[in-house]
Amino acid sequence: MAESAPCPAFQLGRPRYEQGSFLGRLRHFIDIIDPSTLFVSELWEAQKIKQAIIHPDTGEKIFMPFRMSGYVPFGTPIVIGLLLPNQTVVSTIIWQWLNQSHNACVNYANRNATKPTPTSKFLQGYVGAVTSAVSIAVGLNVLIQKANKLSPATRMIIQRLVPFPAVASANICNVGLMRHNELSEGIDVLDSNGNVVGSSKIAARHAIMETAFTRVVLPMPIFSNRRLLLPLHSLVCLVTFGLSLPVAISLFPQMSQIEVSCLEPEITMATDCKVVTYNKGL
Repeated sequence: MAESAPCPAFQLGRPRYEQGSFLGRLRHFIDIIDPSTLFVSELWEAQKIKQAIIHPDTGEKIFMPFRMSGYVPFGTPIVIGLLLPNQTVVSTIIWQWLNQSHNACVNYANRNATKPTPTSKFLQGYVGAVTSAVSIAVGLNVLIQKANKLSPATRMIIQRLVPFPAVASANICNVGLMRHNELSEGIDVLDSNGNVVGSSKIAARHAIMETAFTRVVLPMPIFSNRRLLLPLHSLVCLVTFGLSLPVAISLFPQMSQIEVSCLEPEITMATDCKVVTYNKGL
């Protein structure tokens, strides 16, 4: 019995079946004239699925663990691992490496991708992002451990005030380094008709600053009630993580706008628009 042809990789805007052969066209139009499509009314649901899965710049599927819809399901087990008691320096490094690696891949997968990123630059960004972020996080743990030898008042200040700025700094480093190619190459800005006006490093800087700020807001709720028992703390983390993610990434529109007068002279000369649009990324 002959095997059916494998399903081709999804590509937005392209037919599912090969259009160079009669059989491919036949299968394509059998789909198109399917009467069941007459009863499909949930176009918003279709758009929701598309926006959750497809990258707006490349039109390609984002790998499942690195989609924003996968951030909480795949990230929570790592966060729980970070909360395990009596960790050694080695176990702390491993969990922080997993955490920052996941963050780095999410930041990269949801970047502005209007300019290609060479593999070498991706690897440089990954090594720099994970190394800096893990160093900050491990340094924080060492500081907290040493705080046990200090006075109760000093120890309380360190344990309550140091973790959040340290994690926020690590997150900022991660975003900046994973998307540093945008700063050097610029990102496409679009006019009101969706046409590319030019490439702007200033818009790239705005995009990365806005994204980095969302990563500062994201972990805020997780640092409350740190003295709870691990199972309860894990549940609290799951709930707060799930609630804080949409709040954080909603702070700025994904398709952001900026006044042309704030951009490079060549952008100003290339359009009559007062405002242009760019993909900030998530």
